[in-house]
Amino acid sequence: MPPSHYAIRKAAEAYLTRHPSERDTLVGLLAALDRPDDATSRRTLPGHVTCSAVVIDRDCRMLHIRHRATGLLLAPGGHVEPGDRTLLAAALREVAEEAGIPPGALCLTPQTLGAPIDIDVHDIDASPAKGEPAHQHYDVRYAFYLADEQPPAITLQDQEVSGVQWLALTDVTSSTLRAKLLGARLDGQPEPVNASALIHDGAGRYLLHLRDDLPGIWQPGTFALLGGGRKQGDQSLENTLLRELSEEVPGLRLEGLKPYATEEATSVDGLCVPIKVFSGRWRGNPDRLRLREGVLLRWFTPDQLDRLRLSPGLGDLIHRHAAEHTPQVQPAETPPLWDEGRRAVLNGIGVHLHLEDDEGRVLLGLRHPDSRYAGNTWHYLAGRCEQESAVACLVREAWEEAGLVIDPADVELVHVVHVVDTPGGQPLLQLVFRACRWKGVPEVREPDKCLSWQWWPPHELPKRIVPYARVAIVGITEGRAYSEMGW
Repeated sequence: MPPSHYAIRKAAEAYLTRHPSERDTLVGLLAALDRPDDATSRRTLPGHVTCSAVVIDRDCRMLHIRHRATGLLLAPGGHVEPGDRTLLAAALREVAEEAGIPPGALCLTPQTLGAPIDIDVHDIDASPAKGEPAHQHYDVRYAFYLADEQPPAITLQDQEVSGVQWLALTDVTSSTLRAKLLGARLDGQPEPVNASALIHDGAGRYLLHLRDDLPGIWQPGTFALLGGGRKQGDQSLENTLLRELSEEVPGLRLEGLKPYATEEATSVDGLCVPIKVFSGRWRGNPDRLRLREGVLLRWFTPDQLDRLRLSPGLGDLIHRHAAEHTPQVQPAETPPLWDEGRRAVLNGIGVHLHLEDDEGRVLLGLRHPDSRYAGNTWHYLAGRCEQESAVACLVREAWEEAGLVIDPADVELVHVVHVVDTPGGQPLLQLVFRACRWKGVPEVREPDKCLSWQWWPPHELPKRIVPYARVAIVGITEGRAYSEMGW
């Protein structure tokens, strides 16, 4: 499927945050994204989205190709194809097709981090031979550095391209792009834009993260290191790693964090990704961590790695670190045991608001597509209970998320779902409270988490709903107070 309008708008809005004066220029693009027609299809008029690749070498020169049809020197680019997963993937495909440069020979620039460096609107003349009237292209341009010092061999697409030329940034043919390139101070020197944590306990064990096995996930279904990509607000790669850890595993605090190595990986789109690996110590029980991404965290010793499906190169990295660091302490003791010999496990607590209107319909919110949990799925108004009572948490979340004022005296516990989401994962007690009275009309107050609120008949719930929320609603309808899932 081609990139969604939501993803294109997200890229455009991120670009406009940096270049707010261009909003009027992009009004046609934004209008196209409001219409149901595919904005990336060349049949969509009066304009559609195209993509270009801005390739910069170590001498700060940009790759231009000469098109046979027009004789113009342009960046490699063209129309988005149905198989392009993202706009960035479309740009990579175009440079591979037109200049023979594979994605693995390119990497993201630390100045743009995969966001468009330019969005240019230009007119296209009518083409009677193709049956196309005059229209506009909204050209989304992405910048890449060459990953290696030696430029890759250029293999031109003879049918469309007649020549190639590397131009200094001051000579770039597009005036809008030239200004952006000079303003961004691109130097052509690749550097890591991702950070990972090689976490060990000082006793010879390493903490690995099992990734989700889902389409679009980087290195799906493998054991890998925790970490992620740099964002514009990160002051350093260490800040990137600390932010990622706080988002993925809140409560994980490392000792002795320091740079260890620079590794290379391959992104979902085939790009070369330099990664700064930091080493740090931790000696806790991973089952007690609150994992927000992936399947599980586990300790492994180097001799166990050959039994695992690892991300590429991880085994060699761990063996190298183990050879350089003799264990200094004994492995951490096993967590306290009960008399039965079973390990004590703390259960997480979630609170949920069950509201019914005068017609008996239940209030549900559509979670944001980028949500770390249940994206683009309907769910109760909910939150995690921490240093507060469950009812206090419920009252606070109702106000923060939907602007509803609830008196604690008007709340009653109506259902509990005891859930295990993943094998070996932390058990969760999901408490569902009903409020018989409240003040206010549900409004979206946290748009990064929830897109809309809607009332649903209990017998006509949406197909995409958090499974345990459906179980709770059915249980409440049937008068039951307790359910179990995943045990």
